[in-house]
Amino acid sequence: MSSAPLRSPALRPHRMKKDESFLGKLGGTLARKKKAKEVSDLQEEGKNAINLPMCPAPVEVHPEDSLLEENEERTVIDPTSRDDPRFKELVKALIDWINGVLVEERIIVKQLEEDLYDGQVLQKLLEKLADCKLNVAEVTQSEIGQKQKLQTVLEAVQELLRPHSRPLQWTVDSIHGKNLVAILHLLVALAMHFRAPIHLPEHVSVQVVVVRKREGLLHSSHVTEELTTTTEMMMGRFERDAFDTLFDHAPDKLSVVKKSLITFVNKHLNKLNLEVTELETQFADGVYLVLLMGLLEDYFVPLHNFYLTPDSFDQKVHNVSFAFELMLDGGLKKPKARPEDVVNLDLKSTLRVLYNLFTKYKHLE
Repeated sequence: MSSAPLRSPALRPHRMKKDESFLGKLGGTLARKKKAKEVSDLQEEGKNAINLPMCPAPVEVHPEDSLLEENEERTVIDPTSRDDPRFKELVKALIDWINGVLVEERIIVKQLEEDLYDGQVLQKLLEKLADCKLNVAEVTQSEIGQKQKLQTVLEAVQELLRPHSRPLQWTVDSIHGKNLVAILHLLVALAMHFRAPIHLPEHVSVQVVVVRKREGLLHSSHVTEELTTTTEMMMGRFERDAFDTLFDHAPDKLSVVKKSLITFVNKHLNKLNLEVTELETQFADGVYLVLLMGLLEDYFVPLHNFYLTPDSFDQKVHNVSFAFELMLDGGLKKPKARPEDVVNLDLKSTLRVLYNLFTKYKHLE
């Protein structure tokens, strides 16, 4: 019986070396490619880190915002601007104001662009504020009817705001198109014109993307929309005074001015065993202002003319307004500040009122 031929053991090691050499080359190639990709990724990451801060963040455009007619445009607020606390404060202040004005109408606004676009709420708001009646249909379901109502409402608004000769930053199409920026411009203008008893945050701006359709293609651009400036500018009072300069350029001297005014008011209020330590808060309800005017003009203010312990915003505004009337009766000029600003703890407004008193009565014992 012949035995099977033996395989040469020398052949196996030679084959293994060949396999190892092939795998080694393959592994080396893969390693080099992986390293090259890592380098490429790192370079790309570095380039993005440099370039991205200089580029606007991408804004998600909803499908309905891209369904535009030729040459039509739509504005989308950047999400980061929507999340800004000052923007949220502005929107909330305006919503609360509208709901307060229309409380008797049992109208509750929750979302500005969804609740105001058809003109129904704007009509009721304007009629209440201006004490007028607009000749429009009460309920309109069709787009044409809604735009006709909006046209009537916005024409009435324009007639009211015409003395200010400011360019209007809204249109029928922008309001009906639920353009929140246009709606906010309109509401801020109305709030300022009717001296709404609310505090609007100053210097609120938003980044917006303007999407326009040209030759069948969508084109976008980024712009900054300024929704509010300073209260003085929005009210149409553009003249600056010493307090504007003080707050803008010499805040370090603010404590000196406050100390001088505190010394002045306490000199008189101490006669009633009252003392002020915080100008921002202790004059906000108007009580100390009324009492101070009585002391400065040397008369007793009947308690039924003001609220000694006001517990609502309206009562505080009444007190400050009454104090302003007493100042006018005493020969002082009408304060530059609004009563609502004093009640809302606006330090600059409070300082203006007190400094007005200081300049006239500082020599009184």
